Amino acid sequence: MTIDTTLKKRKFVSDGAKRPASRIFSPYRVVGNVSTHVPFAVGTLGTTFYIVTSVGRSFQIFDANNLHLLFVSERQTEGDITCLAAHYHFVYAGFKNKVGIYKRGKLEHLIELPDTDCTVTKLSVFGDYLIASTNKNVVYVCKKRSASDKFATELYTSFTIGKLQGGDVVELVHLPTYVNKLLVVTKSNFILYNVRTGKQLYTSNEFPDEITTAEPAPALDIMALGTATGEVILFNVRKGKKIRTIKTPMRISSISFRTDGASHMSVASTSGDLIFYDLDHRSRIQVLKGIHKEFSGGVAKASFLNGQPIVVTSGGDNHLKEYVFDPSLSQGDSEVVIQPARLLRSRGGHSQPPSSIVFADDQSHFILSASSDRSFWGFSLRKDAQSQELSQRLHKNKDGNRIAGSTIGEKFSEITAIAIENNRQGQWENILTVHKGEKFARTWNSKTKRVGRWTLNTIDDGIAKSVAISQCGNFGLVGSSNGSIGVYNLQSGIKRKAYRLHKKAVTGIAIDGMNRKMVSCGLDGIVGFYDFSKSAFLGKLQLDAPITDMVYHRGSDLFALALDDLSIVVIDSVTQKVVRQLWGHSNRISSFDFSPDGRWIVSASLDSTIRTWDLPTGGCIDGVKVENVITNIKFSPNGDLLATTSVTGNGISLWTNRAQFFTVSTRQINEEDFNSITSPNNSADGGSNLLDGAFNENEVDLDDTIGKYDSLEQISKDLLTLSLGPRNTMNILLNLDTIKQRSKPKEAPKKPEKAPFFLQLAGEKVGDDASGREGAQSTGLELLKSEKEKAAAKADAASELNKFKSSVKLRAHFESEFTRLLREGSENNDYTKFLEKIVSMTPSNIDLEIRSLNSFDPYDEICWFIEALSQGLSTNKNFDLYEAYIAMLFRVHGDVIHPNNKNENIRTALQQWENNHQKGESLDKLVKFCGNALNFVANTN
Repeated sequence: MTIDTTLKKRKFVSDGAKRPASRIFSPYRVVGNVSTHVPFAVGTLGTTFYIVTSVGRSFQIFDANNLHLLFVSERQTEGDITCLAAHYHFVYAGFKNKVGIYKRGKLEHLIELPDTDCTVTKLSVFGDYLIASTNKNVVYVCKKRSASDKFATELYTSFTIGKLQGGDVVELVHLPTYVNKLLVVTKSNFILYNVRTGKQLYTSNEFPDEITTAEPAPALDIMALGTATGEVILFNVRKGKKIRTIKTPMRISSISFRTDGASHMSVASTSGDLIFYDLDHRSRIQVLKGIHKEFSGGVAKASFLNGQPIVVTSGGDNHLKEYVFDPSLSQGDSEVVIQPARLLRSRGGHSQPPSSIVFADDQSHFILSASSDRSFWGFSLRKDAQSQELSQRLHKNKDGNRIAGSTIGEKFSEITAIAIENNRQGQWENILTVHKGEKFARTWNSKTKRVGRWTLNTIDDGIAKSVAISQCGNFGLVGSSNGSIGVYNLQSGIKRKAYRLHKKAVTGIAIDGMNRKMVSCGLDGIVGFYDFSKSAFLGKLQLDAPITDMVYHRGSDLFALALDDLSIVVIDSVTQKVVRQLWGHSNRISSFDFSPDGRWIVSASLDSTIRTWDLPTGGCIDGVKVENVITNIKFSPNGDLLATTSVTGNGISLWTNRAQFFTVSTRQINEEDFNSITSPNNSADGGSNLLDGAFNENEVDLDDTIGKYDSLEQISKDLLTLSLGPRNTMNILLNLDTIKQRSKPKEAPKKPEKAPFFLQLAGEKVGDDASGREGAQSTGLELLKSEKEKAAAKADAASELNKFKSSVKLRAHFESEFTRLLREGSENNDYTKFLEKIVSMTPSNIDLEIRSLNSFDPYDEICWFIEALSQGLSTNKNFDLYEAYIAMLFRVHGDVIHPNNKNENIRTALQQWENNHQKGESLDKLVKFCGNALNFVANTN
């Protein structure tokens, strides 16, 4: 016997639709990104201003009045944004060899430069022109096609700046009143061009120092040049000579002039400092030290808002700030006293990738994040303006004096672990953090957004490695690198308990929700169990590899451990036994977390994969490959979001949980089935919306069917195959008479009680009486009698017609589909369609049709029915149904078939059935033979 090759090819359901990379998680958006090293652009709409900042391949538009986020770019650009410009309603973004023109974040037009290998570096917009320079020192001029156009789209002309002319282009400057004129500032000089004619009008002499930036002054013909040596040169373009030189001790990155009446100039540097000069008094007003990080390029740009005493700064440290000059306190004709600039408002985030994250509340509103830049932030997932950095200013001593060194700008060392509990929020500190290289844990207050009063030291003078807080919020636990655990009261900061079990660093601590059981783990591979309320040791569990991390799920009393052998072990804290061991990652596990209901574990590894494990089945039900290695992963408390951080990128990526809208298959998938997925981004098309999966029915159906096996109709033509329908169909067919008998009513219907007097009138009396009252003309008795006679004659004719055995032509109008298919099958000698029909019929319908078969001589329909079942047996399909149908036929028409078994047609049909039925009997004989042989062998022993 040969099995068909279709058995070897497992057929999975796939409609050809494009399935998502992950069946559970969809990219949503990124929080915590504000700016990069690309200088921002300021746009003006009447008396209001907006600020455009770049965040990689997207840009964000902020309201300068309150720094609220207004718009984000609808789609990501093809490459990183290299320069920005703003002109009224439109934002111009340069990337690769293209310039995108946007309005309210939506792309209106795309200009592509002829040179495909160049990169746009600078943009300038004025009048009817759009000017773009590239890294190959070619300046392209685009012009409006007509006066009615809102922006320039047509490539008008271009010119190249050679090395002898000045070298690399630094800035494109348009001076006021210089119609159709453009100043191209290079590293050594500047050149004046007429963009309408494309002619060079003027070239300045070379400057001794490298030019790094240029800015037009409010005074006509004056331009300020910043150099790499720290000089600010005020140059009169019309006269072609220097007016003044101002020296600073730093490399200049940006220059801006105040235009609200005060003659002030701001000079920004790559070291992060901002200096203000008074040009009238030729003096320095103020120096703002370190407003942006030096390691990220310092101040990328500083710009005064036109007509306002506000300067906006940004840098590569992911911060956008506004400083304001308050009005002078001087009165009368005395000398004006200028108030120093103060920080007005700011938006920011981490300047380096986050190192640890945790959700701060049960509503998934805030998420706490620590980074290697030594900052500690609380980001709002609902409103960007609510995000803020937690203050590291220490509290005063009991005598009222500040703690020594608290005024120094040095921040705490990098945070490596965070624990939070909100049951005592507002009463005392409810956050614990572990800092790199410190021998104590710090407390924080999430309500006041500042560092707490206490530092909780390790009890064995080791470095703090792990922390935990009890659910009641009263106790904080600190694990040491030497293996000890200290328990402190968070209200008073006093040590209460101490545990010494581990021989190496404690990597995880957890307490259950009732403060009864405590669990700890360490690099020595030991899992310790304690009675927290009685301070008693309950036992320990030795694992085969060092434990690097632990996550506790209080709802199920399960906790998961990440081991150095690349496995995840799940332990029941009640039985103190391993219940699951999850294998699959090919590199060190960087982070993992439980789902809120405790059914899943989502893990990330250095192999750039995210895997979802189903704990009841112990299998990996979903997995994706990401672009960057995931360093932290956290499930939101209500299960709607998944937060991740990576080795690149300063923001926190959010993923939506599509499984909250439909059931996810628990089928285990292999690593070969993992698809690459794009990480969330800042654009509006960062991925899906928050309700992804709720309304996309096609995608949901596809996800539910992925991996389901589509049963073959027949494995092999040589094997007997039962029906694929409900299993009880055959039992119903064989016992249909019993079911009908059981379903008969036990009592006859009773006559209703005598109706009340007001309901006794019925029939014609009621109708005639009502018609008379309404003035209608009553129907005569003779007319009613004639109508009844006509109806009776019509019924008699119909009954006679049903009894009449007419020709096939007349009978075709009254026969059922069952009879028609049976007749057509006999004419064509092929009952395939008839067999498909009866297999799909319900037991009651097939019983009615079999009872309706013509049982009069020459018994055609009975013979046809037997022939059809014989043909069905020959296909080896639906064996059980055909057996039930033939049994039903003999039960209903046995009194006709048995007396007429010598009829030629009936005898031939029965013989054909017998021949096809012998195959089933041979199988039965073979099974019985094997059974008897086994019994004989068993009994002989």
